Amino acid sequence: MSDSDALMWHIEKDPLLRSTITVVWWLDRVPDRGRLTERIERATRTVPRLRQRVMSNPYSIAPPRWELDPYFDVRFHVRWLAAPGDGSLRAILDYAEPIAMQGFDRARPLWELSVIEGLAGGKAAMILKLHHSLSDGVGLVRMTSALVETAPEAPVTPRAMPRLPKGRVLTQPERVWDALGHEWRRALGRVRRMATAVPDALGALVSDPAESAAGARDLAASVGRLLRPTSSPLSPLMQARSPSVRFDTLTLPIERLRAAAKRAHCSMNDAFLAGVAGGLHRYHAAHGVDVSHLRISMPISLREGEAGRIAGNQFVPARFIVPVDIPDPIARMQAIHALVSRQRSEPALRLLDEVAAVLNRLPAVLSTTLFGAMLRGVDFVASNVPGPRFEVWVAGARLEGVVGFGPLAGAGANVTLFSYLHHAHLGIGTDPAAVPDSSAFVQALRDAFDEVLGQAA
Repeated sequence: MSDSDALMWHIEKDPLLRSTITVVWWLDRVPDRGRLTERIERATRTVPRLRQRVMSNPYSIAPPRWELDPYFDVRFHVRWLAAPGDGSLRAILDYAEPIAMQGFDRARPLWELSVIEGLAGGKAAMILKLHHSLSDGVGLVRMTSALVETAPEAPVTPRAMPRLPKGRVLTQPERVWDALGHEWRRALGRVRRMATAVPDALGALVSDPAESAAGARDLAASVGRLLRPTSSPLSPLMQARSPSVRFDTLTLPIERLRAAAKRAHCSMNDAFLAGVAGGLHRYHAAHGVDVSHLRISMPISLREGEAGRIAGNQFVPARFIVPVDIPDPIARMQAIHALVSRQRSEPALRLLDEVAAVLNRLPAVLSTTLFGAMLRGVDFVASNVPGPRFEVWVAGARLEGVVGFGPLAGAGANVTLFSYLHHAHLGIGTDPAAVPDSSAFVQALRDAFDEVLGQAA
């Protein structure tokens, strides 16, 4: 594991900081069981991480390692179930909530898939649950692409099944040597980077000492902002936290969202964040609470070039304060655009793994306390995950929509946008202790997004 992934893994000693991703897929019919079983088997062979479990290294001399599960049993990970309740959308979301709340079996690979049959109108759903240490949202799309097809018909000529991933369970002495070797290689990598960076820094210091000193101060200040603990959320309304979650969803026309952003000379992500910010302001106002700013946590993708095509985590979590009380949606989009642009240029974001390495070397109780202090003051999380712009099928069943629910990880709410075809599906996860009236919260978001969409030319 990278140090940042290991930190996500370790802080789950606090149940409020769990990093569980839940995805609900809506299908127009029940997928063919044999074809889906074959696709899942193929996926676990082409994406080895799906057959790997997390193993701690002796004496914590290195971050935990991914190791092939010698007892991998797909029956544990894939369940076929009858639709609960009346088979409605609400019933499926209600069913998905306790799945998301439950911790993972740490002796097995960190994912589960439930296929729900018998929904209203003969439709079906799939609930995918996985740990964030497996992948970020963009990587998740690439991982699950092994499950989908671009046509409803089965291939005329079946492809050969890929070979099983290679690997074996290491003995305790082998784990020690492997961990020591891992840390040795990482240390050499740091030395090489320093050998390259130090001469450049010294040269810059000689040629322009004032600018170099200013750059060092900027980096130190950026690291301070990244690590600054926050005692409590800014919202006076959404203060309480619990291990529970409530799921809701909204669907927006993606072209109108893009058009609204274009009119403001902003990105679609800026329009999305402006809608969420406006919804939070409306929710507080409905409860007689005047709030001007809230603290957001937003993943900033580091995916670039060929390396960006690899599944896994390639993001850094940025925490910053956003205005929520700007009445004009165009001005709100533009203000958020300027804030996000500044966040993307924060120097410390590129040092997150180094910061995580320091935290991981501390006793688990202390690292959980320190990192938890960074997360507990977050009011809401917002994430934008681009999905396929073309139609896909799952073992003969047409995919009608996808809703992703990101982890609360100490926040009061998480709103995740997943785009597919012509729609932006919002996965709205709320902590019932912070948001006891989720219907009012969803209505506030709906009204705010109507306002943003109304700006479309």
